[in-house]
Amino acid sequence: MNGEQIFYPIYSEEEMQADADKKDTGLFFFQGNAGAKTTIINAGGGFVYVAGIHDSFPHALELSKKGYNAFALIYRPGAQTACEDLARAIAFLHENAEKLQIDMTDYSLWGGSAGARMAAWLGSYGTAYFGEKEYPAPAAVIMQYTGLSQVTGMEPPTYACVGTSDGIASYRSIEKYISQIQQNGPNTKIEVFKGLSHGFGLGEGTVAEGWIDRAISFWEDNMNALDKR
Repeated sequence: MNGEQIFYPIYSEEEMQADADKKDTGLFFFQGNAGAKTTIINAGGGFVYVAGIHDSFPHALELSKKGYNAFALIYRPGAQTACEDLARAIAFLHENAEKLQIDMTDYSLWGGSAGARMAAWLGSYGTAYFGEKEYPAPAAVIMQYTGLSQVTGMEPPTYACVGTSDGIASYRSIEKYISQIQQNGPNTKIEVFKGLSHGFGLGEGTVAEGWIDRAISFWEDNMNALDKR
């Protein structure tokens, strides 16, 4: 790409020297329009590996095509370390927004499976809970195929989608999760796709095709709502 930087480490040289696992941790930048809103996408992988090639890179590419600045996070496996990395990624992008020519107001967090849990946890608990300074909550959390059921009462607006034939994440669990969030006040939307199993990604050629456009619209609706407060 003509020498352009596309991967950004999120830890300092000193931190990477102290912990070798942090050396490959960082953000792939799928560039949209200069000054456009920003999203961070977290792939699944059961906190054992990071399935970026099929569970975050395609999403980031689609968002960048629509003008948004999208970042796919490569995190350290493990629920705690993954959330610490996402908190650091949020901090890094806020701190480097001018250099990267991105707008971090009304940013969104996306994720599938384990990545959806990361997005939800950061949306609910915030960056300070995972060791960073306190940064603003996302305007929206976009979740795919997760069985997360824990509700804190601090959830931001949340969109979720899942298939009825998902043997890993029960659609009943996510329906209950979204219902509980809605009762607490934030905007919510859920789409349940008949017959789909785990990991349908963009859903091209399936009953889920087009879900990402509706998820983007959900984010846009909620960023506008925040701008009007």
